[in-house]
Amino acid sequence: MSESILTLAEEKLAEIIWRTAPVASPELVNIAYQELGWKKSTTYTVLRRICDKGIFKNDNAVVTVVLTYGQLQQHQSRQFVASTFSGSLPKFIAAFVGGGKLSSKEAHELVQLIEAHQEVD
Repeated sequence: MSESILTLAEEKLAEIIWRTAPVASPELVNIAYQELGWKKSTTYTVLRRICDKGIFKNDNAVVTVVLTYGQLQQHQSRQFVASTFSGSLPKFIAAFVGGGKLSSKEAHELVQLIEAHQEVD
């Protein structure tokens, strides 16, 4: 998948697609006009960009979801940690906490999350 961080325009159209998919692209043009005031050319340009990012697919004038919103968030989070913290989740968490304190509930939730996703040696 190519770079997947969405621009504001892409995010607006993506929200419509996630809500309505599968959707015929002419119907998507109508919805984008009604909700966003976009012209047909704008909708198709933005649609092409988000399809190029691998989030949606426009096949035979029907737009379908390739990545759910949750899957996109997972991909973007992993990409951010990889590019900013050399892939180190502990470095990311240390930076995120940044000298602050975690509540007991937050610490407990993190421990549970780690245990649930820990590889068995």
